[in-house]
Amino acid sequence: MTKQIAIITGASRGLGRSMALHLAKRGVAIIGTYRSGAAEADTLRQEIEALGGKAAMIALDVSDAASFPAFAETVAETLRIRFGREQFDFLVNNAGHGLYALLTDATEEQFDSLIDTHLRGPVFLTQKLLPLIVDGGRILNVSSGFVRVTMAGYGLYAAAKAAIQTLTKFMAVELGARQIRVNTIAPGAIATDFGGGVVRDDANVNAYVAGTIALGRVGDPDDIGGAVAAILSDDMGWANGTTFDISGGQAI
Repeated sequence: MTKQIAIITGASRGLGRSMALHLAKRGVAIIGTYRSGAAEADTLRQEIEALGGKAAMIALDVSDAASFPAFAETVAETLRIRFGREQFDFLVNNAGHGLYALLTDATEEQFDSLIDTHLRGPVFLTQKLLPLIVDGGRILNVSSGFVRVTMAGYGLYAAAKAAIQTLTKFMAVELGARQIRVNTIAPGAIATDFGGGVVRDDANVNAYVAGTIALGRVGDPDDIGGAVAAILSDDMGWANGTTFDISGGQAI
């Protein structure tokens, strides 16, 4: 029987991929989700298995709440068949996408896309998976440094992420009777494909952002993956209902 299992949405790339690998190195089995990157997800599965771990990848569009009941059934089946378990331990609501839209130009479709992905999705996916989470488990939501650091064009994205930080507090209160801890991370600027990869690929942008960070560089995915593994560990078991700023000291 597998000791601990984490579900990570959006695990096929970027921050989710790093989270999965860091947890796997600590002996946590991974159920990762992907929306369109089936090949990338399978590569991650192979990497985890090469580390001696266990992993399964399941397709999921977190913006499609109607698909969540079927997804929960697939998770339950995967737990039984692949891992010999009836429940899992950690849920990381990570999947998302960036969207640049000035408030003067933003459309209702853009607004709906961000809310469906970053707020509606985590709320109702968590709801459907709660019966499968062990008592004493952990939920980690992913917010953004944009809640604290403003930049024109990311207001709608930041508003959805701010809502997740508030929601986390209420989730922690409501799930306290089951000893389920709920926290949030707010990553700062990270060199990934977020926003078209501008921080990663544009040297001028990278240098500018690095100048706003106390440690003098932008983050990389492993800065977040390692932090997530630490936050989900028993060493952080008394942290609950809080948001961890993981930015290297950006704009402080």
